[in-house]
Amino acid sequence: MNREPGLERGLGLPHVFAIAAGAMISSGLFILPGLAAEKAGPAVILSYAVAGILALPTLLSKAELTTAMPKAGGDYFYISRSMGSAVGTVGGFASWFSLSLKGAFALTGMAAYAALITDVPIAFLAAFFCVAFVAANLIGVKQAGRTQVIIVALLLGALGYFVFGGMPAVSVQRFSPFAPNGVGAVFATAGFVFISFGGLTKIASIAEEVKRPTLNLPLGMILALLVVTVLYSAVVFVTVGVLPAQDLHASLTPISDAARMFGGKAGEAVIAVAALLAFISTANAGIMSSSRYPLAMSRDHILPDFIRRINRKFRTPDVSILLTGGFMLVSVLFLKIEMLVKVASTLLLMLYLLANVAVILMRESKVLNYQPKFRSPLYPWTQIVGILGSVFLIVRMGLMPITAGALFSAVMFLWYLVYVRPRSYRGYALMRVVERLTAKELTDYSLEDELRGILRERDEIVEDRFDALIKTCAVLDISGRTDLKGFLEQASARLSDRLGMSNKELEKLFYEREQESSTVLKEGVAIPHVVVPGEHKFAVLVARSREGIEFSEENPRIHTVFLLAGTRDERNFHLRALAAIAQLMQHARFEKRWMQARGEDELRDLILLGRRTRYPVPPHAPDADPV
Repeated sequence: MNREPGLERGLGLPHVFAIAAGAMISSGLFILPGLAAEKAGPAVILSYAVAGILALPTLLSKAELTTAMPKAGGDYFYISRSMGSAVGTVGGFASWFSLSLKGAFALTGMAAYAALITDVPIAFLAAFFCVAFVAANLIGVKQAGRTQVIIVALLLGALGYFVFGGMPAVSVQRFSPFAPNGVGAVFATAGFVFISFGGLTKIASIAEEVKRPTLNLPLGMILALLVVTVLYSAVVFVTVGVLPAQDLHASLTPISDAARMFGGKAGEAVIAVAALLAFISTANAGIMSSSRYPLAMSRDHILPDFIRRINRKFRTPDVSILLTGGFMLVSVLFLKIEMLVKVASTLLLMLYLLANVAVILMRESKVLNYQPKFRSPLYPWTQIVGILGSVFLIVRMGLMPITAGALFSAVMFLWYLVYVRPRSYRGYALMRVVERLTAKELTDYSLEDELRGILRERDEIVEDRFDALIKTCAVLDISGRTDLKGFLEQASARLSDRLGMSNKELEKLFYEREQESSTVLKEGVAIPHVVVPGEHKFAVLVARSREGIEFSEENPRIHTVFLLAGTRDERNFHLRALAAIAQLMQHARFEKRWMQARGEDELRDLILLGRRTRYPVPPHAPDADPV
């Protein structure tokens, strides 16, 4: 049986920044300022700033979620794992459609700029570009990432020229009246231009293809948002200050028009080329990122299985890319620009809201295998601000996009009922929260199992002999208080068969060892260890007692116990196992998590996923046999 190829981890920090920033520096900057200024007046500058500020809480939430679960599908993946397949189905399709629509918007913008130098109709040009980018994405993610870095570097240089070259030409009179349509229009326009920050969502969707995702994802996302928010505000300020209002409102190429005002034909040419590069980067990133949603949904049986196929030569999801390209092609040919923007922005805002809810549910579920490397600050207030901000902007978008979003959600929920529900079930964090509130066990351990696999892949954990022992060792989760004798009696009964000796004999060895010198490592933790007769034998038992085991008068409450028993020829591994346990105990959160663990499976996972030095051994080496 041939193993399905995986996606290639070929993207570093420059690629993450370039994909996120390049996805934002496009239609939101080169097309929308004119349409947005017509709605808000010169105060459109504040609309862009407000949209960027309101994106920050969600950025922090997404950074946390993607470092905990760096998997293809971004929003869909962590929404489904926190709220279940029903909400995940709606969220997955919303992510796919919104990012595809944003990509289609970029293709339309690219065609509009290309139409300045050719007589070919815009729709035909957009369709041609769509086909070209689909072909490019089929070849590989690494090549697309390298291209993105070059394009974004050129973009930043061109926009720097625009800002510093245009400042002397800014006319203060053009900013009066500043907000002719009132403050409400400023916030409504912030919702309208919110699609400009959709690049953050894009990078989350390709997290599975990022090297060192726990560092590169949050750092790249934060840098991209900061740089782009400042750049947007500066560029829009110059544009509003240079162009007459009537020219600005009627233009689909406002930045290029403003460059012509102060830089002549040369300035217009620089920005026209920059705009084309920006649209190229956005369309390319749009196909690359949005195509990962059908891939992730197919893996979870929300879409047919054939969509998950990965090309063995290029390691790209070719079917998913072709499907996404087809949807974008239909969009550029038949949908109007403003409709594209409003529908896509509404869906993005809904996804941003759900991302903040997902962080709250994952944290409150107390699932121990949810271990983000980046934790959103000021929890839960950051998430509450993100939720309220998204709701506010959705309301300000108007009745039409809200109705469209509601109808979309209803259709996707119907798809869940008819197609998904009979085929797919998984545990999710919301059920863990309900369990905590009702004290009833309502779901299985599938979420923890999946998160364990993700953490192993994320942290590149290579299993060693100690891990193999822990996976099969005896685990005691003791209820109520007990003394040392009672505990050793239970433990010896569980270990005796593994070591080929009687309960009483083993119990005596452990008891005498404890009398010689205490095996308490530190307060609340003990590691009783003995040498047993024979050869090639080694066994481990793990125990937890919330109420505490009374080892002695000096140590009346031991909550964590590792029992080790091995023959003399296992001395080296015996010492290695003691060192592994000592390393696990050094981590500040270990004991708190140990006491919170729901049962044997979570106790094992705490050890299996703990940070420590691992010593993989060849399969036929003496240390390779765990028993």
